[in-house]
Amino acid sequence: MYEIEFIMIRTQIQLTEGQARTLKRLAREQQVSVAELIRQSVDLYLARKGELTLDQQYERAMTLVGKYRSGDADLGRNHDKYLAEAYNTRVR
Repeated sequence: MYEIEFIMIRTQIQLTEGQARTLKRLAREQQVSVAELIRQSVDLYLARKGELTLDQQYERAMTLVGKYRSGDADLGRNHDKYLAEAYNTRVR
């Protein structure tokens, strides 16, 4: 859907021989890197714990873009004015 570019942080982990062998096989079968499989695994773990990664938060937010209509044809130009009115404050 939307391609997000994040800075990657290099880290070092230790795997058992079996884990490394299985990850290499799966990576070959899926035509991705072992690092990508590990990132996917971390994302799954975080999702199970109720945590969202930044790219998951972004994807969730993007599903709302254009979903709702205000009925105001000039909302894009005057959104600050409307927001100030909603909060009963003054626009600079």
